Amino acid sequence: MRKRYGMLAVETVGAVAEVALDRPDKLNALTAGFWDDLQDLLRDAAGDSAVRALVLYGRGQCFSAGGDIAGFGELTTVPARRDYQERAFAAFRALERFPKPTFAAVHGYALGGGCELTMVTDVVVADSTARFGTPEASVGLMPGLGVVRGRANVNLHWMKYLVFTGERLDAEEARLAGLVNKVVPEGEHLGEARRLASLAAGKPAVALAVAKRVLGRGSDEGYDYALEATSLLHGTEDQHEGVLAFKERRAPQFRDR
Repeated sequence: MRKRYGMLAVETVGAVAEVALDRPDKLNALTAGFWDDLQDLLRDAAGDSAVRALVLYGRGQCFSAGGDIAGFGELTTVPARRDYQERAFAAFRALERFPKPTFAAVHGYALGGGCELTMVTDVVVADSTARFGTPEASVGLMPGLGVVRGRANVNLHWMKYLVFTGERLDAEEARLAGLVNKVVPEGEHLGEARRLASLAAGKPAVALAVAKRVLGRGSDEGYDYALEATSLLHGTEDQHEGVLAFKERRAPQFRDR
């Protein structure tokens, strides 16, 4: 089965739904419509008994460079900013709660929202080119999902390092930090994710669904607070300056307000 949901291209291979982030000319930057499209895709895949596992990967040079920052400038009102955050958080929640095993196959950049997508998949395979980071502070924001769910993957020191510095972790550093399960040679990330997904697809679906639900207990803690905080940050002067500087390809001049 082949189907498209906005920038997401889906192909079912055997019992595995392979989902491609398919906006390679923009480094798979996540559009405003991405979040609703992801929820629609997950809803359909959850109801398809032929799908027993899901693999998420990026086409082109990388997994995803994160949210489409150029579009942030269009969020000019408080309701618009809050609506955007609600839809993004709902999509992250939907991926984390998806009842079937999910696998991220990462190469190149997994930054910002792209990095956060890997945090709410079940297993992460990265090739040696992968680079993980949460650079949101450079545009006056914070990784809303990252500060909520990041510590389920990495310890507090690693999460602070990522949030405060914006530095990128290479594949092996990300594995040591807890963001990645397995590192493979360049170009082998998708094949390995497919292999692992096929293994999971061969297990009893009900048993895995129950295990996933139990393992995910308490995963909603902090979501509502992070949503409100991120919505607030979208309205600061520094956030507007960060987005403008990004568009103009210059260093931002933050004023701490």
